[in-house]
Amino acid sequence: MTAEATEFLTAGLRPHECRSCGTCVLVKKNSLKHTSIQWTTDAARSCPVFAAHAAAGGSTALLDTCEKLSDSIADAVRDGVLGLATAAEQPGGGVAPAHSSPAQAANGVAPGGAP
Repeated sequence: MTAEATEFLTAGLRPHECRSCGTCVLVKKNSLKHTSIQWTTDAARSCPVFAAHAAAGGSTALLDTCEKLSDSIADAVRDGVLGLATAAEQPGGGVAPAHSSPAQAANGVAPGGAP
């Protein structure tokens, strides 16, 4: 993996311990509605919700995430323990894309004409 790809995937990730089970994951809140989660362990072994799903014969790959972990992250954001990623921690390092013209830039149109 290139250094740029690694930076894109890992910038802004912060350790977070689930308040329900203690599983530690890496989290980045890109916005209030967008959360990136990187598991640092095998979720089916460390998270009781994933373990129960696997034990019942289900594929953990089909689980979006653990609702208890989501609640724990939301609590951490509300409590100020986990904040939104800074512009420098966002994809592209907070650098706005180049625009073809000042008019496009003013209107939020990306290069190639797509908004």
